Amino acid sequence: MVVVAVVDLTAGAGVGFLPLMSLGPAFAGLVGGWRRTAWIGSLALALTVGLGIYDDLLAHRRGITALVSVAGVTVAGLVAAVMRQQREEELASVRSIAEVAQRVLLRPVPLAAGSLRVAVSYTSAVADARIGGDLYEVVATPYGVRTIVGDVQGKGLEAVETAAVVLGAFREAAYDEPTLTAVGERLEHALERHLTAEKFVTAVLAESGPGPDPGCGSEPSMTLLNYGHPAPLVVRRDGTAAFLAPPERALPLGLALQGTKGPHPHTVDFAAGDQMLFYTDGVSEARDAEDRFYPLEQRAALLRAPDPEAAVEALRQDLVAHTQGPPHDDAAMLLVRYRSDEPCPPPPATNAVR
Repeated sequence: MVVVAVVDLTAGAGVGFLPLMSLGPAFAGLVGGWRRTAWIGSLALALTVGLGIYDDLLAHRRGITALVSVAGVTVAGLVAAVMRQQREEELASVRSIAEVAQRVLLRPVPLAAGSLRVAVSYTSAVADARIGGDLYEVVATPYGVRTIVGDVQGKGLEAVETAAVVLGAFREAAYDEPTLTAVGERLEHALERHLTAEKFVTAVLAESGPGPDPGCGSEPSMTLLNYGHPAPLVVRRDGTAAFLAPPERALPLGLALQGTKGPHPHTVDFAAGDQMLFYTDGVSEARDAEDRFYPLEQRAALLRAPDPEAAVEALRQDLVAHTQGPPHDDAAMLLVRYRSDEPCPPPPATNAVR
């Protein structure tokens, strides 16, 4: 507006820059609030009147047209600013509700559980949302640190509701059931009462060692139970990486048929310096502009960062760079590392009898 006023004063009334005063309230309505838009619109009208008097245009059609243009754009800017502020308030409310729902459904995982260090990353494919159909949980139980990572078929509120059912059943069964197979059966029974026909949930369950501290007094290991989920990626201490495919493929949760056997648990070594990445198909099936899948195994070197959270964030950023845009599916990653920084406690002292 200042530039228009200076040009108008310099060039004279014959140039016809006066209607350009409407640019001020127009841009104010796009980026500012309604009060700021009203103030800038009033200022634009005042400058237009002043310049119209100076140029002797208020008695002519050009001056009246300029005043009407500035006033009309000011009113339009006020309406746009009010509507945009209402939309921003609604969006902020939706995000706040999503954050609360996320804290209830996907609680923050512990940074350390037993002899494991844990880090997680979750990206929802739904715009302006923080939750979706992917699920994860880590709990330390008397039977060991138990983990679940899963993916509900479909999207939207129905997928979120199913994820809540799975997580609720897992949190109870993980403490009650002595075996990982029994935990999986509890999840299957819970979904039988909830899922409709042809709906399912892929999931992989894990249990670290024979107790909450697998590295002390026993051979460290990780037991996996895979219900049709992408195989976890193990990265050994020497940097080698491999997918831990189950011995036999099994149906996802919710598709169990009468007489059909569930998955068989399989145990793998999981020693000091090793780490295991659980993920959903939003990671492994992410495609780039040339329709190529994300090479997860080739990106295993990104997980060598000293901090697990930094390692997961580096992998997430590389995934975003691969897709060159927002994800087309929910993408969850959960990284567990064997903690080698804490020594095993000494054995209890015994009184010698002489």
